[in-house]
Amino acid sequence: MGKDQIVAKESKAQRSKTMAAVKSRGNASTELKMQRLLRVNKLTGWRRHLDIVGMPDFSWPNKKVALFVDGCFWHKCPHCFRKPKSNIEYWTKKIESNKKRDRRINKALRQAEWNVIRVWECEISQRKTIERIRKELHENKKD
Repeated sequence: MGKDQIVAKESKAQRSKTMAAVKSRGNASTELKMQRLLRVNKLTGWRRHLDIVGMPDFSWPNKKVALFVDGCFWHKCPHCFRKPKSNIEYWTKKIESNKKRDRRINKALRQAEWNVIRVWECEISQRKTIERIRKELHENKKD
């Protein structure tokens, strides 16, 4: 941005409205990386955003396996989460509500006899991630 450009500051209410309009689909840093990983490793049969409880990022309906790829900031990764420096009260409440929602979704899916896998954003490219997914899919053969 050049020196002569003027940046208009949004009011707190305008900023809140803007952020509320942001949808969490197609996140390149998480879902698209996972999609590439699944394809490279020839894992097939998955569907994106299946219309079930929690709308998992990826699911294998015939095996009843749901995969969520959780952003390290949004879901408070124990390994790499960094506390925000501003608006701390808002972000703390937001992130804690995300974690509570994750627990509710896990419980509801498990009650419906689905197996739930949650992968941290920072773990996507790790070998153990694909091994975990393969193991879950292999152990849950329904056919």
